Amino acid sequence: MKEKKGFSLNGFVAFVILLLVVGYLVTEVITAQVGFATFAIFALVILSLPGFFMVQPNQAKVMTFFGSYVGTVKNNGLQWSIPFFIRKNISLRIRNFESNQMKVNDNHGNPIEIATVVVWSVDDTAEAVFEVDDYISFVNIQSESALRNMAISYPYDQHDGDEVALRSHPQEVSEALKNEIQQRLEKAGVKVHEARISHLAYAPEIANAMLQRQQAQAIIAARSKIVDGAVGMVDMALTQLSAKQIVELDEERKATMVSNLLVVLCSDQNTQPIVNAGSLY
Repeated sequence: MKEKKGFSLNGFVAFVILLLVVGYLVTEVITAQVGFATFAIFALVILSLPGFFMVQPNQAKVMTFFGSYVGTVKNNGLQWSIPFFIRKNISLRIRNFESNQMKVNDNHGNPIEIATVVVWSVDDTAEAVFEVDDYISFVNIQSESALRNMAISYPYDQHDGDEVALRSHPQEVSEALKNEIQQRLEKAGVKVHEARISHLAYAPEIANAMLQRQQAQAIIAARSKIVDGAVGMVDMALTQLSAKQIVELDEERKATMVSNLLVVLCSDQNTQPIVNAGSLY
């Protein structure tokens, strides 16, 4: 069922027409020319009064007639339609939905806590009212289901260089989550404007262990950079000493010098120098 435009007239124009008809009826009563036609017109005026209704900005009226969908009115302001139409108000404004924090397993089987914020609005009023029983509840349930399905498709942390992870690729994950939710809400006439992760963390039972692993990985990465730099500095020192012929070192002395320089450069604490006041040998 798709949305279609419903029949309606400008309420102010319809009100003016009713005033003219009422004026005509008053004239008939004053001139004592009351007949069947006068009573019929008066009855029509009374019956037409419930046909007036108000449409607020970014809202719509879904109209049915004896169980049949006859159209949707989106024109703002005072409107008039056939009084026998049953009108249901539906909001077209943008809404936010924040899911509860859910505990799921990521792609590597690690338990994590995750939540999302979904920005959505009604795009097709007929589908929102008639295709699902309660479109608001439908949005909430399907959003959480899509979030759970998305969370098990990606790892929490990036392990490979080109791997998409929940923590390291927020834009890619948000786009995938938005598409997943939009596919589920297509039949409900709902348009998803944005979907982003609002909470992401390891589950409490493994949070400390994962924090230690992250710290260890950071320490290893930092040490690797320090060692690379220290080896380069040692090589540069030996090369310059040999090129400028400052001192000639045998292999044993070179090994000792390399060991001392690496200790100085790679140590995480300040080293205490020892000055040799004697001869070289």
